[in-house]
Amino acid sequence: MRLGALEAGGTKMVCAIGNEKGEIFEQVSIPTLTPEETMPQLIAYFKEKKIESLGIGCFGPIDLDPYSSTYGYITSTPKKAWRDYNIVGAFKQSLGCPIGFDTDVNGSILGEATWGCAKGLECSIYITIGTGVGVGIYQKGELLHGMLHPEAGHILLPKHPLDTYEGKCPYHPNCLEGLAAGPAIEERWGRKAKELADSQEVWELEAYYIAQALVNYILTLAPHKIILGGGVMHQAQLFPLIRQKVVELLNGYIVTKELQNIENYIVPASLQGNQGIMGCLQLAVRALA
Repeated sequence: MRLGALEAGGTKMVCAIGNEKGEIFEQVSIPTLTPEETMPQLIAYFKEKKIESLGIGCFGPIDLDPYSSTYGYITSTPKKAWRDYNIVGAFKQSLGCPIGFDTDVNGSILGEATWGCAKGLECSIYITIGTGVGVGIYQKGELLHGMLHPEAGHILLPKHPLDTYEGKCPYHPNCLEGLAAGPAIEERWGRKAKELADSQEVWELEAYYIAQALVNYILTLAPHKIILGGGVMHQAQLFPLIRQKVVELLNGYIVTKELQNIENYIVPASLQGNQGIMGCLQLAVRALA
């Protein structure tokens, strides 16, 4: 098969050509500007490649209800130029091929569940912590959807007693994204995360919030594996801190083989940064099926 993959992000659109084995033949990046500026470039790229199907992992919120009149739309996104934009319809009209569509972070967990460290597991989650926070959930062969896709980056957390920061999210003063995403780190400490690598207090506080969120996901979803990705998680010192705090917060309530081997339970992404694109290839496969 010759498949197209589009990881549609808020700052860049990563386009790739690959196959059903997850092999990537080529990959390019196009800046995310307005639909009028960006979409003609994306359509021209995939048209030239003569693909059989296209998988899209997209920033959101998006409408994933196939019975909805706005299925395939980017809906209430903060990127105003893309609000209420029918991205799936635009590609269908121009390419005339099947389109697989989901959130970018659901694409990442699908890549990991198909070819990465979550392969063979019934339930796994992927959390990206970067410019924002997103959570993708894979359960028994399917990506979790309900009335919407998961927006678990906005779960509400108790603040650290010594944290006076107001929070970056315009909707919630104490959600995970508003307290722990990259822009929150920069605003709270006055420097970007990558410039704070040696500041222990920064990562102790970061781990405090991320661990709280993971405990909530463990208690509600009971995943077999938790994968942490995104720019903030490039700080490798976070992993042992998060694991330790998760154990402390669970306080012995849950006893499973996964938690007893926590170094292999809470882990970094395993596909060299290609989990999103590889997940989009699998979305394209599923669209054909």
